[in-house]
Amino acid sequence: MQTLLIDAKNLLSDLMARYRSQVDYLAIRLEESEGTDILLRADKIETLSQGISLGGQVRACYKGGWGFASFNQLSTLKERVEEAIAAARMVGEEETILAPITPVQDVCSLPLTGTDPRHISLAQKKELCDRYTEILRSLDKRITTTSVRYGDSAQRVILATSEGTILEQSWVDMEMRFAATARDGETVQTGRETTGSRKAYEDLISLDLQVKSAAQRAVDALALPPVKGNSYTVVIDPILSGLFVHEAFGHLSEADMAYENPDLLEVMTIGRRFGPKELQIFDGAAPEGHRGSYYYDDEGTPATTTQLIKDGVLVGRLHSRETAGKLNEAATGNARCLNYHYPPLVRMTNTWIERGNTPVKDLFTDIKEGVYARNWLGGMTNGEMFTFSAGEAWMIRNGEIAEAVRDVTLSGNVFTTLADIEAIGDDFYWDESGGCGKGRQSGLPVGCGGPSLRITNVIVGGEAA
Repeated sequence: MQTLLIDAKNLLSDLMARYRSQVDYLAIRLEESEGTDILLRADKIETLSQGISLGGQVRACYKGGWGFASFNQLSTLKERVEEAIAAARMVGEEETILAPITPVQDVCSLPLTGTDPRHISLAQKKELCDRYTEILRSLDKRITTTSVRYGDSAQRVILATSEGTILEQSWVDMEMRFAATARDGETVQTGRETTGSRKAYEDLISLDLQVKSAAQRAVDALALPPVKGNSYTVVIDPILSGLFVHEAFGHLSEADMAYENPDLLEVMTIGRRFGPKELQIFDGAAPEGHRGSYYYDDEGTPATTTQLIKDGVLVGRLHSRETAGKLNEAATGNARCLNYHYPPLVRMTNTWIERGNTPVKDLFTDIKEGVYARNWLGGMTNGEMFTFSAGEAWMIRNGEIAEAVRDVTLSGNVFTTLADIEAIGDDFYWDESGGCGKGRQSGLPVGCGGPSLRITNVIVGGEAA
């Protein structure tokens, strides 16, 4: 493999020297990846595979127009370079504007703290999934459907650009997802858990309590009353805070969203107040050890930490080199692609709300009637509107957590909801379960974090009041 990499780097250097004068910008990415995918639904195997892939992509820019070509045969690289250049020259008719970065020549690998999943046999990984399936199925006879999914991926990437960058990066990512559905007559409830790691296979082998909890929540919810739909003061836990900041606000901070939508760009004006003075929101790949962490993005821009909201005011957004150049801002290292089949897009990395100063128990004080929501089942966003389903929830009565309820969905406008944050808890939790989707590139690893939040005027769906 090392000889192949040396030969590949020499080939990329030769191609850059030959073709760089024909375009404003040229980037070639070579990628080797190997991974495992297992899906057990009930007692049936739906997916059980291991595979290795080798391929790459070419991106060329000429007068603001982009050409893209992907390939899985290195012998065709010269032809793919020429195709990408021809496409760029065909559509380019303005000006190429890319925010400047310093070319890098580096070799780096995200360090593992334990066992590499490539050293674990497929049979052992299947046995792990079987064990978790049995935990889900054996909890209660009312469990009717279970699913356990395991996935790992190891990627090694070489990036060369016409500006002089020659970069080699490698990393390993792992994820597991669990779900159990319980039925009692016409009532059906589901419990889910997801976890991931870029550190060690050991992070996935001792999840019995977490798996059991998913099934237990599904069973317990069968006997719970549905929440009465209304507008409430809501306290959400750190997992829901992380989901909220990623889905509802993070995507709006991706500069390609704003650049392509003048109305959104006007709303997302730097200097505009969106939340209380205590609110601080960040995104960045620079913090180590999370699923959205890396050293350089897929354009060779160094990882950074970008503050998006400072003291409640919008102060930053997430960029590729192109969006940063067009908006006359600095590149933030947020150009990412899932693999060589896709061009890099502006994507989040690790997104979080900074912890506050309010003790968590004080978040409930003076709430006459409200809702406490924890964990998540699912959700969706549409522009600035969001709807999330809580994994479990309780009513709050006279400042105390009261009876449990089910079918809790939280809906609203992200900008209104940020303004309605009343208090920010002094706790914090990193959720490493994220797999982000955008532009047909689903499952890109990200991290989310946050503290508990108290928010007024949240629309809580359920039975009509």
